[in-house]
Amino acid sequence: MLKYVISGLFISSLALNGSISTPIWAAGTATAIASTESESQTQRLVIQVNKNDPELQDHVLSNIVNLQKHFGIDNIEIEVVAYGPGIWFLTDKSPHQQRIESLLLQNVVFTACGNTLDTIEAKEGKRPNLIEEVDITQAGIARIMERQNQGWNYLSP
Repeated sequence: MLKYVISGLFISSLALNGSISTPIWAAGTATAIASTESESQTQRLVIQVNKNDPELQDHVLSNIVNLQKHFGIDNIEIEVVAYGPGIWFLTDKSPHQQRIESLLLQNVVFTACGNTLDTIEAKEGKRPNLIEEVDITQAGIARIMERQNQGWNYLSP
């Protein structure tokens, strides 16, 4: 809710939409202040990566760093879920391995889809080697849905 300060009084934005007369409004300077309720809560974001596109993946990593700078590392939880062709983002062949390892040290969670890994293993006879500390979930898309049901924000670049 947006609140306003008028001559030292707090009022909600609803009051400004008709219940307060013009003379009171004119009597003081109005300054909008945002409620700090959401600012004090930890932000949570789950990011989907389902494309084997190094430029898009680089953009995802840059978004993570920018969000950490904006909210503070201790004020945001981020989980990146990779499935389908995006699984290669989390392998030891990824051009982004060093950046991912650095973000893992900053409590960013990277999760690989077990179904995708099983499919690759069935086709190629071997599972791809994941970057150390990458988690595995049975179904990547189900993991994203679980996070959304828990109130996490969702980003699909």
